[in-house]
Amino acid sequence: MTTPEGRTACVIGAGFGGLALAIRLQSAGIATTVVEGRDKPGGRAYHWQKDGFTFDAGPTVVTDPDCLRELWAITGHDMDEDLELMPVMPFYRLNWPDGTNFDYSNDEENLTKEILKLEPGDLAGYHEFLKYSEEVWKEGYLKLGTVPFLDFKSMIKAAPALAKNQAWRSVYSIVSKYIQNEKLREALSFHTLLVGGNPMKTSSIYALIHKLEKDGGVWWTRGGTNRLIAGMVRHFERLGGTLRLGDEVASVETTGDRVTGVTTKAGWSGKFDAVASNADIVHSYKDLLGSNYRGKTYGKQLARKSFSPSLFVVHFGLEGTWPGIPHHMILFGPRYEGLLTDIYDRGVLPADFSIYLHHPTVTDPSMAPDGKSTFYALVPVSHLGKMPVDWDTVGPQLEKRILDELGRRLIPDIHDRIVTKFSYSPLDFAVDLNAHLGSAFSLEPVLTQSAWFRGHNRDDKISNFYLVGAGTHPGAGIPGVVGSAKATAGLMIDDLSQ
Repeated sequence: MTTPEGRTACVIGAGFGGLALAIRLQSAGIATTVVEGRDKPGGRAYHWQKDGFTFDAGPTVVTDPDCLRELWAITGHDMDEDLELMPVMPFYRLNWPDGTNFDYSNDEENLTKEILKLEPGDLAGYHEFLKYSEEVWKEGYLKLGTVPFLDFKSMIKAAPALAKNQAWRSVYSIVSKYIQNEKLREALSFHTLLVGGNPMKTSSIYALIHKLEKDGGVWWTRGGTNRLIAGMVRHFERLGGTLRLGDEVASVETTGDRVTGVTTKAGWSGKFDAVASNADIVHSYKDLLGSNYRGKTYGKQLARKSFSPSLFVVHFGLEGTWPGIPHHMILFGPRYEGLLTDIYDRGVLPADFSIYLHHPTVTDPSMAPDGKSTFYALVPVSHLGKMPVDWDTVGPQLEKRILDELGRRLIPDIHDRIVTKFSYSPLDFAVDLNAHLGSAFSLEPVLTQSAWFRGHNRDDKISNFYLVGAGTHPGAGIPGVVGSAKATAGLMIDDLSQ
C-alpha cells in the first residue's frame, strides 16, 4: 500500500465533525480544503457577539476531552497549545417544580448524598445501573464508536453484544429496572435529549453517556465553545490545511459513480480525489448530489426516516452576576413522559416545558462585560415536519413564556435586568444550517436508525463520497461526531492510499 500524500480532499462544512475529519486527513498528508458557507466556522457551534456578550449557539457540554486531544496528539502537538478546558462542577443541577434540586456530578461522595436525599433505597440500584452503563460504554463506545458500519455483516457481528445488553429497551426502561424514584429516573435518563433522543424510545446503549461523563468529566472551553472551534481551525491551518469561509457549496460534481469536485454558490470550483460532507445528511444527498441519480434516490429515502426534534433557544444577557445559578441547569416541567410524547409524536406546542439553562459566566466571566451575565435557555420543540407553525409569530410568545418561567423559579426581576436578547427557532436551523425539517440533531437516534441503519461513513454507490457528523455513525454530540470523523478518516486514508 502507498501513502495518501499528494492526494486531495474536500470537506463540506466546518462543524466539529468536519474540522475533526479535516485535521485527520491533513495529518495524514492529504491536502485538505474545508468549505464553509457561513461567515464563521463551527456549524451548530456557531457564535455571536452582541453588546459585549459572547453567545455560543452550542453545544456547551464537552465530554470525553481525550477524543479531542487525540486530534493534536497524532502529529505530536498538545491541545493545550490552542485552548484551555475548564472543569464544570456540578455537571448539572436538576430542578423540579416543587423546588427539589439534585446536583449531578462524578464526585462519589456528593453524588451519594444527592441520591440518598431523593431515595435512600435507590443507592444499591444506582450502583447496578453504573455497572450496566460501563458495559454498554465498552461495547457501544470503545468497541464500536469509531468503527464504520458499511455492510449488514458488521451489524450481525455487533448483534450479540446488543442483545446481551437489551439494546431494544429504552434508556428510561433500563434506568427504571434499577431505580424506583421517578425524579432519579429522570435524572439518569435525560441525557439522551442532549443528542436528540427521546429517553422513552432511544436505545439503552445510550446509557453509556453516564459512564462517559463519570470518567471524563464535563468541561468548558475558556472563552466559549467557539474557542474550541477556533483552536481546531488554528491546528488545521498549522498543518497546512485550507479553510474557505462564507462560500456555500452548491453542488458536488460527479462523473458516473465517482465524485470529481465541488462548486460553490459564488462560482468557485475545485477538483478533488475525495469529498466528505459534514452538511445535513438530507441536504448532502437531495441538494448537493441532486444532479446524480444516487443523490436523488437516496435523498428521498432519507427524508422518509424519523428525525430528531428541533430546539427553541433564548439567548440573553443580564445585569448582575448569579453565583447561585450553576453553569448547567435542567428545569424539569410538571410532566416528563407526556411532554416527550407531545414533542416527539404529537407535534404540538405544549403549555408546559422543560428548560436547559446555560450560564457560562459562573465559570468563565469573560463571556460577558464586567458585572453582567450571559445565559441561554433552550427548550426542545417538534421539528417543522410535525409542527409547521409560524415561528415569526409563535417565537416571541414562547420566548416570553420561557423568561417568565425563569423569573418564577430563579430570577424574579429577570425582565428588568435584560440588557440584550434574541432567539433562535427551528426555522433558523432550517435556513442557516440547511437542517432537514429544522431538526437540531439529524436522524433520531433509535435502534433502527443506528450503526448500519444510519447514514454510512462512505457512500454505498459513490465510492469516493463520504459522510461525517450527526447523520452518520455513531451520531450527534461532540464525542459522537468526533468519533464519526475518526471512522470516516480511516476509510478515506485507506482509500486514497490505493
